[in-house]
Amino acid sequence: MDFSLTEDQQMFQKMVREFAQKELEPIAAQLDEEARFPTESYKKMAELGLFGVTIPEKYGGSGGDSVHLAIAVEEIARACGSTSTIYLASLSLACYPIYKFGTEEQKQRFVVPLAKGKKLACFALTESGAGSDVVALQTTARRQGNGYSLDGTKVFITNGAEADIAVAFATVDKSLRHRGITAFVVEKGTPGFSVGKKEHKLGVRASSTTELVFESCQVPMENRLGNEGEGFKIAMAAIDSSRISVAAQAVGIARAAFDTSLKYAQERQQFGQPIAKFQAIQWMLVDMATYIDAAQLLTYRAAYLKNQGLPFVKEAAMAKLFAAEAAMSITTKAIQIHGGYGYTKDYPVERYFRDAKITEIYEGSSEMQRMTIGKGILG
Repeated sequence: MDFSLTEDQQMFQKMVREFAQKELEPIAAQLDEEARFPTESYKKMAELGLFGVTIPEKYGGSGGDSVHLAIAVEEIARACGSTSTIYLASLSLACYPIYKFGTEEQKQRFVVPLAKGKKLACFALTESGAGSDVVALQTTARRQGNGYSLDGTKVFITNGAEADIAVAFATVDKSLRHRGITAFVVEKGTPGFSVGKKEHKLGVRASSTTELVFESCQVPMENRLGNEGEGFKIAMAAIDSSRISVAAQAVGIARAAFDTSLKYAQERQQFGQPIAKFQAIQWMLVDMATYIDAAQLLTYRAAYLKNQGLPFVKEAAMAKLFAAEAAMSITTKAIQIHGGYGYTKDYPVERYFRDAKITEIYEGSSEMQRMTIGKGILG
């Protein structure tokens, strides 16, 4: 069994890591403080072809597979959690279902500019009463002329303020429950489509999280993604796939917390020696390193299975569950190692702690992951 990256993957990892360390890490704290979208970083990531990872060159992408994507998300998150959220939401959640389920015309219209980084996307599924319970969504799609009229409000939409394209979900018939849910690609500027409240968040603050409002929003037939009633299947495929990216994000944030803590423990002096000499600190560092390795291996396993076309839903849920909870444990230990300094903004570990929390919530909470894993185990 080979646990090593291929030569191509190693080169890709080196490229993304060097870019992230040079371009993202130095401004991460400022972006977080100002809750400001990283416009220049986004342009540079597009130039590197990062928004086209997993998308074939035919559709504007740079190629690569699910392991390449996990590597990219991990390295970006290691430098800036907010930027990794922007990245995975556009590529893993929104672009992926258009590429997987879209018509050739939709791929040319939407996937090509998204993969090239010329446009940004968001995934508009969650509503105030439909979070984990997707079937409860209330946004409606009514046939009108040669298209649909959408009405409803989405909440907690990552990239909502900046997105040029929204993959939105609405029901054509509430009585059909999940069989009535239908997917649409809604473009910025479409009459009746607007951005609502912007959330003031605990972490990943440089990524916008907003309401999206649909008021008699006129969506042409050619913007329907898949057939009527296939929206639930499309949404679940996107979320299942994106869980691997969230797991990689959690690994990246955790690794940043560990790296910072190890350096601090080796430099910080107490009782005449570095605190790394004390067994209590050593054991925290040991646990952190072990959890990171385990989380990364689970993440790469899920990505590998997806690449091979094998069942991966249970394994993706396991990776996300373990990596997210490991990230929270590791960032908590990072603050503890830093003591009082860890509770201040003078050190980045408080930001890692705040950024890590979201990985236990979006793309399915840890509780939902346990339900998914349970179904996979019990059948």
